[in-house]
Amino acid sequence: MTDYKQIDTKNLRKFCEAIFRSYGFTEDESKIICNVLLQADLYGIESHGVQRLVRYHQEITSGQVEISAKTQIVHETAISACIDANKAMGQLAGVEAMQLAEKKAHNNGCGMVTVRNSNHFGIAGFYTEMAAAEDLLGICMTNTEAICVPTFGSQAMTGTNALALAMPADPVTFSYDAATTVVPRGKLEVYRKTGQPLPDLWALDNDGNPCTDAAAVIENIINKSGGGIAPLGGAGVLHGGHKGYGLSVIVDLFSAVISGGLTSNYVNRKPDHTGICHYFMAIDYGIFGDKTAIRASMSKFLQELRDSKKAVGHDRIYTHGEMETELMAQRINGQIPVNIKTLEEMQKIAIELKVDFPF
Repeated sequence: MTDYKQIDTKNLRKFCEAIFRSYGFTEDESKIICNVLLQADLYGIESHGVQRLVRYHQEITSGQVEISAKTQIVHETAISACIDANKAMGQLAGVEAMQLAEKKAHNNGCGMVTVRNSNHFGIAGFYTEMAAAEDLLGICMTNTEAICVPTFGSQAMTGTNALALAMPADPVTFSYDAATTVVPRGKLEVYRKTGQPLPDLWALDNDGNPCTDAAAVIENIINKSGGGIAPLGGAGVLHGGHKGYGLSVIVDLFSAVISGGLTSNYVNRKPDHTGICHYFMAIDYGIFGDKTAIRASMSKFLQELRDSKKAVGHDRIYTHGEMETELMAQRINGQIPVNIKTLEEMQKIAIELKVDFPF
Protein backbone atom coordinates (compact mmCIF):
# COMPACT_ATOMS: atom_id res chain seq x y z
CA MET A 1 0.00 0.00 0.00
CA THR A 2 1.25 3.47 -0.86
CA ASP A 3 1.15 6.14 1.82
CA TYR A 4 -0.78 9.40 1.63
CA LYS A 5 0.19 12.83 2.90
CA GLN A 6 -2.32 15.37 4.17
CA ILE A 7 -1.93 18.62 2.20
CA ASP A 8 -3.50 21.95 3.15
CA THR A 9 -6.30 22.55 0.64
CA LYS A 10 -5.58 26.25 0.13
CA ASN A 11 -1.87 25.61 -0.43
CA LEU A 12 -2.69 22.82 -2.88
CA ARG A 13 -4.93 25.19 -4.84
CA LYS A 14 -2.23 27.88 -4.93
CA PHE A 15 0.31 25.36 -6.20
CA CYS A 16 -1.99 24.05 -8.94
CA GLU A 17 -2.87 27.55 -10.11
CA ALA A 18 0.84 28.43 -10.25
CA ILE A 19 1.47 25.34 -12.39
CA PHE A 20 -1.15 26.30 -14.97
CA ARG A 21 -0.03 29.95 -15.04
CA SER A 22 3.47 28.71 -15.77
CA TYR A 23 2.19 26.97 -18.90
CA GLY A 24 0.87 30.32 -20.13
CA PHE A 25 -2.78 30.23 -19.06
CA THR A 26 -4.14 33.49 -17.66
CA GLU A 27 -4.88 33.86 -13.97
CA ASP A 28 -8.62 33.52 -14.60
CA GLU A 29 -8.14 30.47 -16.83
CA SER A 30 -5.90 28.84 -14.24
CA LYS A 31 -8.54 29.39 -11.55
CA ILE A 32 -11.24 27.80 -13.72
CA ILE A 33 -9.09 24.74 -14.47
CA CYS A 34 -8.18 24.33 -10.81
CA ASN A 35 -11.77 24.81 -9.66
CA VAL A 36 -12.69 21.69 -11.62
CA LEU A 37 -9.53 19.82 -10.65
CA LEU A 38 -9.80 20.48 -6.91
CA GLN A 39 -13.54 19.80 -6.85
CA ALA A 40 -12.71 16.16 -7.53
CA ASP A 41 -10.33 15.93 -4.57
CA LEU A 42 -12.75 17.79 -2.32
CA TYR A 43 -15.39 15.21 -3.25
CA GLY A 44 -13.01 12.32 -2.64
CA ILE A 45 -12.75 11.44 -6.33
CA GLU A 46 -8.99 10.87 -6.32
CA SER A 47 -8.93 9.52 -9.89
CA HIS A 48 -9.83 12.96 -11.31
CA GLY A 49 -8.05 15.22 -8.85
CA VAL A 50 -4.43 16.38 -8.67
CA GLN A 51 -3.27 12.93 -9.70
CA ARG A 52 -4.38 14.06 -13.18
CA LEU A 53 -1.68 16.75 -13.26
CA VAL A 54 0.83 14.40 -14.85
CA ARG A 55 -1.62 13.67 -17.67
CA TYR A 56 -2.32 17.35 -18.25
CA HIS A 57 1.40 18.09 -18.23
CA GLN A 58 1.98 15.52 -20.96
CA GLU A 59 -0.93 16.78 -23.06
CA ILE A 60 0.05 20.43 -22.76
CA THR A 61 3.74 19.93 -23.44
CA SER A 62 3.06 17.57 -26.38
CA GLY A 63 0.76 20.08 -28.09
CA GLN A 64 -2.44 18.10 -27.63
CA VAL A 65 -3.73 21.07 -25.63
CA GLU A 66 -3.44 24.47 -27.32
CA ILE A 67 -2.93 27.03 -24.56
CA SER A 68 -4.04 30.01 -26.64
CA ALA A 69 -6.91 28.19 -28.38
CA LYS A 70 -10.03 30.18 -29.26
CA THR A 71 -13.28 28.26 -29.35
CA GLN A 72 -15.68 28.77 -32.25
CA ILE A 73 -19.45 28.32 -32.52
CA VAL A 74 -19.92 26.46 -35.81
CA HIS A 75 -23.69 25.98 -35.64
CA GLU A 76 -26.35 27.60 -33.45
CA THR A 77 -30.10 27.85 -32.89
CA ALA A 78 -32.15 29.40 -30.10
CA ILE A 79 -31.84 26.23 -27.99
CA SER A 80 -28.64 24.63 -29.32
CA ALA A 81 -25.07 25.19 -30.38
CA CYS A 82 -22.08 23.23 -31.60
CA ILE A 83 -18.67 24.49 -30.47
CA ASP A 84 -15.31 23.60 -31.97
CA ALA A 85 -12.89 23.85 -29.05
CA ASN A 86 -9.85 23.90 -31.36
CA LYS A 87 -7.82 21.83 -28.85
CA ALA A 88 -8.58 24.09 -25.87
CA MET A 89 -8.15 22.84 -22.32
CA GLY A 90 -11.26 20.80 -21.64
CA GLN A 91 -12.22 22.65 -18.46
CA LEU A 92 -12.22 26.00 -20.26
CA ALA A 93 -14.32 24.71 -23.16
CA GLY A 94 -16.62 22.92 -20.72
CA VAL A 95 -17.37 25.93 -18.53
CA GLU A 96 -17.96 28.10 -21.60
CA ALA A 97 -20.33 25.52 -23.11
CA MET A 98 -22.39 25.00 -19.97
CA GLN A 99 -22.68 28.76 -19.45
CA LEU A 100 -24.05 29.04 -23.00
CA ALA A 101 -26.50 26.18 -22.33
CA GLU A 102 -27.63 27.94 -19.15
CA LYS A 103 -28.21 31.20 -21.01
CA LYS A 104 -30.34 29.45 -23.62
CA ALA A 105 -32.29 27.64 -20.89
CA HIS A 106 -33.05 30.90 -19.08
CA ASN A 107 -34.14 32.52 -22.36
CA ASN A 108 -35.90 29.63 -24.07
CA GLY A 109 -36.49 26.89 -21.48
CA CYS A 110 -33.76 24.57 -22.70
CA GLY A 111 -30.16 24.79 -23.88
CA MET A 112 -28.05 22.07 -25.51
CA VAL A 113 -24.42 22.53 -26.50
CA THR A 114 -22.07 20.01 -28.06
CA VAL A 115 -18.29 20.44 -28.11
CA ARG A 116 -15.82 18.75 -30.46
CA ASN A 117 -12.01 18.83 -30.69
CA SER A 118 -11.63 19.33 -26.95
CA ASN A 119 -9.57 17.64 -24.23
CA HIS A 120 -10.13 15.94 -20.89
CA PHE A 121 -12.39 18.22 -18.83
CA GLY A 122 -12.33 16.71 -15.32
CA ILE A 123 -15.43 15.49 -13.53
CA ALA A 124 -18.67 15.79 -15.51
CA GLY A 125 -20.57 16.56 -12.31
CA PHE A 126 -18.85 19.92 -12.03
CA TYR A 127 -20.76 21.17 -15.06
CA THR A 128 -24.16 19.77 -14.09
CA GLU A 129 -23.78 21.37 -10.67
CA MET A 130 -23.09 24.68 -12.42
CA ALA A 131 -26.58 24.37 -13.92
CA ALA A 132 -28.13 23.31 -10.62
CA ALA A 133 -26.65 26.40 -8.97
CA GLU A 134 -28.67 28.41 -11.53
CA ASP A 135 -31.82 26.49 -10.50
CA LEU A 136 -31.68 24.46 -13.71
CA LEU A 137 -31.59 20.74 -14.33
CA GLY A 138 -28.15 19.94 -15.77
CA ILE A 139 -26.99 17.05 -17.94
CA CYS A 140 -23.45 16.42 -19.17
CA MET A 141 -21.71 13.66 -21.12
CA THR A 142 -18.21 13.20 -22.48
CA ASN A 143 -16.43 10.60 -24.52
CA THR A 144 -12.77 9.65 -24.08
CA GLU A 145 -10.23 7.59 -25.93
CA ALA A 146 -11.29 3.96 -26.38
CA ILE A 147 -10.96 2.16 -23.07
CA CYS A 148 -14.16 0.11 -22.78
CA VAL A 149 -14.40 -3.37 -24.27
CA PRO A 150 -17.82 -4.13 -25.83
CA THR A 151 -19.70 -7.10 -24.40
CA PHE A 152 -18.19 -10.29 -25.87
CA GLY A 153 -15.32 -8.28 -27.37
CA SER A 154 -11.59 -8.09 -26.73
CA GLN A 155 -10.75 -4.65 -28.18
CA ALA A 156 -11.54 -1.31 -26.50
CA MET A 157 -13.97 0.61 -28.71
CA THR A 158 -15.84 3.11 -26.52
CA GLY A 159 -14.55 5.39 -23.80
CA THR A 160 -15.02 5.82 -20.08
CA ASN A 161 -17.89 7.95 -21.40
CA ALA A 162 -19.18 9.61 -18.24
CA LEU A 163 -22.79 10.68 -17.81
CA ALA A 164 -23.86 13.20 -15.18
CA LEU A 165 -27.12 14.80 -14.07
CA ALA A 166 -27.86 17.34 -11.33
CA MET A 167 -31.29 18.46 -10.10
CA PRO A 168 -31.78 21.20 -7.50
CA ALA A 169 -33.24 19.88 -4.23
CA ASP A 170 -33.23 20.65 -0.52
CA PRO A 171 -31.19 20.26 1.57
CA VAL A 172 -28.75 18.73 -0.95
CA THR A 173 -28.73 18.85 -4.76
CA PHE A 174 -29.20 15.46 -6.41
CA SER A 175 -25.94 15.00 -8.32
CA TYR A 176 -25.23 11.82 -10.27
CA ASP A 177 -21.90 11.43 -12.06
CA ALA A 178 -20.59 8.08 -13.22
CA ALA A 179 -18.54 6.42 -15.89
CA THR A 180 -20.31 3.95 -18.16
CA THR A 181 -17.39 1.60 -17.50
CA VAL A 182 -17.06 -0.29 -14.22
CA VAL A 183 -14.46 2.31 -13.22
CA PRO A 184 -12.64 5.16 -15.03
CA ARG A 185 -9.05 4.82 -16.16
CA GLY A 186 -7.97 7.08 -13.31
CA LYS A 187 -9.09 4.41 -10.85
CA LEU A 188 -6.74 1.92 -12.52
CA GLU A 189 -3.95 4.47 -12.16
CA VAL A 190 -4.67 4.72 -8.43
CA TYR A 191 -4.53 0.91 -8.11
CA ARG A 192 -1.25 0.84 -10.03
CA LYS A 193 0.22 3.39 -7.63
CA THR A 194 -0.92 1.47 -4.55
CA GLY A 195 0.16 -1.89 -5.97
CA GLN A 196 -3.23 -3.46 -5.33
CA PRO A 197 -4.72 -6.09 -7.68
CA LEU A 198 -7.89 -5.03 -9.47
CA PRO A 199 -11.15 -6.63 -8.34
CA ASP A 200 -12.37 -9.46 -10.56
CA LEU A 201 -14.26 -8.54 -13.75
CA TRP A 202 -13.17 -4.87 -13.69
CA ALA A 203 -10.80 -5.26 -16.61
CA LEU A 204 -9.92 -7.55 -19.51
CA ASP A 205 -6.67 -8.59 -21.16
CA ASN A 206 -6.05 -8.48 -24.90
CA ASP A 207 -7.85 -11.81 -25.37
CA GLY A 208 -10.94 -10.59 -23.57
CA ASN A 209 -10.24 -12.56 -20.38
CA PRO A 210 -10.50 -11.04 -16.87
CA CYS A 211 -7.25 -9.35 -15.74
CA THR A 212 -6.40 -8.00 -12.27
CA ASP A 213 -3.02 -6.43 -13.18
CA ALA A 214 -3.66 -2.68 -13.35
CA ALA A 215 -0.28 -1.90 -14.89
CA ALA A 216 -0.79 -4.47 -17.66
CA VAL A 217 -4.27 -3.20 -18.49
CA ILE A 218 -3.08 0.43 -18.64
CA GLU A 219 -0.14 -0.58 -20.85
CA ASN A 220 -2.50 -2.37 -23.24
CA ILE A 221 -4.73 0.73 -23.37
CA ILE A 222 -1.78 3.03 -24.08
CA ASN A 223 -0.39 0.73 -26.77
CA LYS A 224 -3.88 -0.02 -28.11
CA SER A 225 -2.95 -3.70 -28.11
CA GLY A 226 -6.33 -5.00 -26.95
CA GLY A 227 -8.27 -5.37 -23.75
CA GLY A 228 -9.35 -2.58 -21.43
CA ILE A 229 -12.03 -1.89 -18.83
CA ALA A 230 -15.34 -3.73 -18.72
CA PRO A 231 -18.62 -1.84 -19.24
CA LEU A 232 -20.68 -0.85 -16.21
CA GLY A 233 -22.04 -4.17 -14.93
CA GLY A 234 -18.83 -6.05 -15.66
CA ALA A 235 -17.72 -8.50 -18.31
CA GLY A 236 -20.44 -10.56 -19.99
CA VAL A 237 -24.19 -10.19 -19.50
CA LEU A 238 -24.81 -11.90 -16.14
CA HIS A 239 -24.58 -8.65 -14.16
CA GLY A 240 -25.80 -6.33 -16.91
CA GLY A 241 -22.56 -5.49 -18.68
CA HIS A 242 -24.45 -5.18 -21.97
CA LYS A 243 -26.43 -2.30 -20.41
CA GLY A 244 -23.26 -0.39 -19.57
CA TYR A 245 -21.99 -1.07 -23.08
CA GLY A 246 -25.19 0.43 -24.50
CA LEU A 247 -24.89 3.50 -22.28
CA SER A 248 -21.33 4.09 -23.49
CA VAL A 249 -22.55 4.09 -27.09
CA ILE A 250 -25.32 6.57 -26.17
CA VAL A 251 -22.71 8.94 -24.70
CA ASP A 252 -20.70 8.79 -27.93
CA LEU A 253 -23.89 9.55 -29.85
CA PHE A 254 -24.61 12.72 -27.85
CA SER A 255 -21.05 13.97 -27.48
CA ALA A 256 -19.34 12.93 -30.72
CA VAL A 257 -21.76 11.88 -33.42
CA ILE A 258 -24.11 14.87 -33.31
CA SER A 259 -21.22 17.32 -32.87
CA GLY A 260 -19.44 16.03 -35.96
CA GLY A 261 -16.48 15.06 -33.80
CA LEU A 262 -14.50 11.88 -33.17
CA THR A 263 -16.09 8.80 -31.63
CA SER A 264 -14.07 7.14 -28.88
CA ASN A 265 -12.32 4.66 -31.18
CA TYR A 266 -10.71 7.59 -33.05
CA VAL A 267 -9.91 9.77 -30.01
CA ASN A 268 -6.22 10.24 -29.13
CA ARG A 269 -5.00 8.57 -32.31
CA LYS A 270 -2.77 11.53 -33.23
CA PRO A 271 0.20 12.64 -31.10
CA ASP A 272 -0.88 16.30 -31.19
CA HIS A 273 -4.66 15.89 -30.99
CA THR A 274 -7.05 14.11 -28.61
CA GLY A 275 -10.36 15.10 -30.21
CA ILE A 276 -12.47 14.48 -27.10
CA CYS A 277 -16.13 15.56 -27.37
CA HIS A 278 -18.69 16.72 -24.78
CA TYR A 279 -22.41 17.35 -24.45
CA PHE A 280 -24.05 19.87 -22.11
CA MET A 281 -27.72 20.45 -21.44
CA ALA A 282 -29.53 22.84 -19.11
CA ILE A 283 -33.30 22.70 -18.61
CA ASP A 284 -35.48 25.27 -16.90
CA TYR A 285 -37.71 22.66 -15.30
CA GLY A 286 -40.34 25.36 -14.84
CA ILE A 287 -41.39 24.65 -18.44
CA PHE A 288 -43.16 21.60 -17.00
CA GLY A 289 -45.06 23.39 -14.24
CA ASP A 290 -44.58 25.26 -10.98
CA LYS A 291 -40.84 25.24 -10.16
CA THR A 292 -41.36 25.51 -6.43
CA ALA A 293 -43.67 22.49 -6.43
CA ILE A 294 -41.35 20.44 -8.65
CA ARG A 295 -38.32 21.15 -6.48
CA ALA A 296 -40.34 20.35 -3.33
CA SER A 297 -41.46 17.06 -4.88
CA MET A 298 -37.86 16.09 -5.72
CA SER A 299 -36.72 17.05 -2.21
CA LYS A 300 -39.54 14.96 -0.68
CA PHE A 301 -38.68 11.94 -2.82
CA LEU A 302 -34.99 12.12 -1.91
CA GLN A 303 -35.82 12.37 1.79
CA GLU A 304 -38.10 9.35 1.49
CA LEU A 305 -35.20 7.44 -0.04
CA ARG A 306 -32.97 8.42 2.89
CA ASP A 307 -35.65 7.46 5.40
CA SER A 308 -36.49 4.10 3.81
CA LYS A 309 -35.73 0.81 5.54
CA LYS A 310 -32.01 0.13 5.95
CA ALA A 311 -30.21 -3.14 5.24
CA VAL A 312 -28.92 -5.12 8.22
CA GLY A 313 -25.66 -3.58 9.41
CA HIS A 314 -26.32 -0.19 7.81
CA ASP A 315 -27.76 2.89 9.46
CA ARG A 316 -27.86 5.34 6.56
CA ILE A 317 -28.94 5.61 2.93
CA TYR A 318 -27.29 8.35 0.87
CA THR A 319 -28.69 10.13 -2.16
CA HIS A 320 -26.28 11.00 -4.97
CA GLY A 321 -24.16 14.01 -4.15
CA GLU A 322 -24.83 13.88 -0.42
CA MET A 323 -21.69 12.03 0.58
CA GLU A 324 -19.52 14.28 -1.61
CA THR A 325 -21.09 17.46 -0.23
CA GLU A 326 -20.37 16.38 3.35
CA LEU A 327 -16.77 15.45 2.55
CA MET A 328 -16.19 18.78 0.78
CA ALA A 329 -17.42 20.63 3.88
CA GLN A 330 -14.65 18.89 5.84
CA ARG A 331 -11.88 19.39 3.30
CA ILE A 332 -12.48 22.83 1.82
CA ASN A 333 -10.90 24.63 4.77
CA GLY A 334 -8.85 21.66 5.89
CA GLN A 335 -6.63 19.11 4.17
CA ILE A 336 -6.72 16.74 1.21
CA PRO A 337 -4.92 13.37 1.28
CA VAL A 338 -2.55 13.08 -1.69
CA ASN A 339 -0.84 9.87 -2.75
CA ILE A 340 2.94 9.99 -2.18
CA LYS A 341 3.57 8.87 -5.76
CA THR A 342 1.29 11.64 -7.01
CA LEU A 343 3.31 14.12 -4.97
CA GLU A 344 6.49 12.80 -6.60
CA GLU A 345 4.94 13.39 -10.03
CA MET A 346 3.89 16.89 -8.98
CA GLN A 347 7.40 17.67 -7.75
CA LYS A 348 8.94 16.60 -11.07
CA ILE A 349 6.52 18.87 -12.92
CA ALA A 350 7.32 21.76 -10.56
CA ILE A 351 11.06 21.33 -11.08
CA GLU A 352 10.63 21.25 -14.87
CA LEU A 353 8.46 24.38 -14.81
CA LYS A 354 10.56 26.12 -12.14
CA VAL A 355 7.58 26.43 -9.81
CA ASP A 356 8.04 26.31 -6.04
CA PHE A 357 7.06 22.94 -4.55
CA PRO A 358 6.03 23.61 -0.94
CA PHE A 359 5.05 20.10 0.12
